Amino acid sequence: MTLNDIVYTNPDAPLADRVEDLLSRMTLEEKISQMLHESPAIERLGVPAYNWWNECLHGVARAGAATVFPQAIGMAASWNVELLSRVATAISDEGRAKHHQAIRQGNRDIYFGLTFWTPNINIFRDPRWGRGQETYGEDPYLTARLGVAFCRTLQGDDPNYLKTVATPKHYAVHSGPEPLRHFFDAVCNPRDLRETYLPAFQACVQEAGALSVMGAYNRTNGEPCCASETLLQKILREEWGFEGYVVSDCGAICDLHEHHKVTKSPAESAAMAVANGCDLNCGEIYHQLNAAVQAGLLKEEQIDTSLRRLLTARFRLGMFDPPERVPYTSIPVDVVECPEHRALARTTAQESIVLLKNEGNLLPLDPAKLKKIFVVGPMAMNQRVLLSNYYGLSENLVTILEGITAAVPKGTCVTCEKGCHEFQKNSFSSPYLLEVEAKQADVIVACLGTTPEIEGEEGAEANSDGGGDRVDIRLPGSQEEFLKKLASFGKPVVLVLTGGSPIAVEWAKENVPAILMCWYPGEEGGAAVADVLFGKYNPAGRLPVTFVKSLDQLPPFEDYAMAGRTYRFMKEEPLYRFGYGLSYTTFSYDNPRLSKDKIAGVEDSVTVSVDVTNTGPRDGDEVVQLYVRDVEASVPVPELHLEGFRRIHVKAGETKTVSLELSGNQLVCYDDEGLPMLEPGVFEISVGGGQPGDSAGGAKTVELTAG
Repeated sequence: MTLNDIVYTNPDAPLADRVEDLLSRMTLEEKISQMLHESPAIERLGVPAYNWWNECLHGVARAGAATVFPQAIGMAASWNVELLSRVATAISDEGRAKHHQAIRQGNRDIYFGLTFWTPNINIFRDPRWGRGQETYGEDPYLTARLGVAFCRTLQGDDPNYLKTVATPKHYAVHSGPEPLRHFFDAVCNPRDLRETYLPAFQACVQEAGALSVMGAYNRTNGEPCCASETLLQKILREEWGFEGYVVSDCGAICDLHEHHKVTKSPAESAAMAVANGCDLNCGEIYHQLNAAVQAGLLKEEQIDTSLRRLLTARFRLGMFDPPERVPYTSIPVDVVECPEHRALARTTAQESIVLLKNEGNLLPLDPAKLKKIFVVGPMAMNQRVLLSNYYGLSENLVTILEGITAAVPKGTCVTCEKGCHEFQKNSFSSPYLLEVEAKQADVIVACLGTTPEIEGEEGAEANSDGGGDRVDIRLPGSQEEFLKKLASFGKPVVLVLTGGSPIAVEWAKENVPAILMCWYPGEEGGAAVADVLFGKYNPAGRLPVTFVKSLDQLPPFEDYAMAGRTYRFMKEEPLYRFGYGLSYTTFSYDNPRLSKDKIAGVEDSVTVSVDVTNTGPRDGDEVVQLYVRDVEASVPVPELHLEGFRRIHVKAGETKTVSLELSGNQLVCYDDEGLPMLEPGVFEISVGGGQPGDSAGGAKTVELTAG
């Protein structure tokens, strides 16, 4: 008998037949062993060991060398779907190369697999959440478009083999508080569930074909997310037609009995999770599945169903086929941290930077006219703010100070002081030294903001008072006091902010002439900041999340109702609006028009077109944004909602026509039961460089009738 006589080893046999053949040869104990994230080898069947846990939020993480791209919230600020696809291509290339190199070295450990637990498409509903930095922001539509691009590209386009597996997470209704996540019940009404929390997951599953979904730690409306019949069976599988596998968040199955108290034992927890559709356990509780079967809590056929999904993924990744049959095995290992990927990291960082203020056109700076630049602040030389969380390692980390120093002529003096601590109070450098350096400088570049040490995942890097979340969204420690001191010296100040979430910089908005938000910008972050400061790159990033003035503008953190949250439901004027961002040039919008003035139903569509002219002195990118306002709804609806966008490059003096498709399905509202309906009535369609009413956006509005 040859290997090809055994069905599961025959690469030419139908996939379903191969899966069934291998499954039929396994004992119950062997089946169960393959449902834990650290799956051991089954030597008698030639099944290699495999660790399902890998991360690639903004680059292959936790496994040594990799290109470090800007954190997810920064990539979202690019508002560039095509760019995220390019980044996902680079990441999946590096992931494949590292995987095969590790196998050649006999390394099958954690973080070298092909099943990536990425992207995080939770809605960043509250700026206090420490993991909001991992998301694509607060808007369901923007999150969905970027998530679909990332998932689709990670998985590749080969008709027979997956490049990697994408795993949108954390399903669903999950965004803090971090210290409560293991026992918290996120209660939301059906309208908010369907209108805000689920759309991005549905898009990633149905449009991108994501093969995996990760459940959340918390409960949603009383049901633990990793064992929720409503979420996993009724919505994900029955309604959306999902055929892939579900993985628990790490340790989440323990929470069923230890914290949620919905079961009384590990065996009951394991049985409940599998019965409701959680196929893979990140953790050890599924070791109890044998006991669960023996006790009659679960049938072996239910275990077979889960394992069938998991084996399908491994076969589609080519793990049981000759390497020469799998196209992605030939990706060379020298693709990792290659010059092309480093250049892409710089491009991505450039596109992510948001110019929040530029009074008197202080920026861009002319390096030829500057004798001395004072770069000051705890983020100037800080490598940690380049890396963020879930990061790989690069030998090419460029801090803000290094980027500025490399960008100016050798005859320019650049000096640097930390000035104050990242988050401790009353920790200043010598006041005399600070004053001397500041008064001698032509310009002060103040590098302030937040760090991964004070915002992040519960139990991980962050050590803030909020257990990963922020209890205060202002500049940490004494940074604002320090900024005021710098401004008092009478020299031009450029504030460069780092961070993964909105920062309430109301004083700076009123008193500092120029402000850049560079997020956690990745390995080339310092170079990208310098490119923007000195005009090598014209900034065009846009905020993917609202910057509120203070916590007083927000509902309680634990409240998952969307009322009063994000630009879609907030009635007060924030510090900076979602979608906001300035440029070194200006744009005008003219001749907004519809292909027709009435839309018949959810299957119908209309084309929205507008002429965009670069009316300023520089070539630059513009982000065209389309918003919808339902002015006659009979049920509660958002104040307005994003339903289209495109980032375009327009030369100085050039006019481009941009057309965006708008479907009837994008005009629906939801009744009290969460059911969608397209009501007859008038809709205001706004298209411009920001929200309607934003003076910097120049938006134009037309009316569309439905019904």
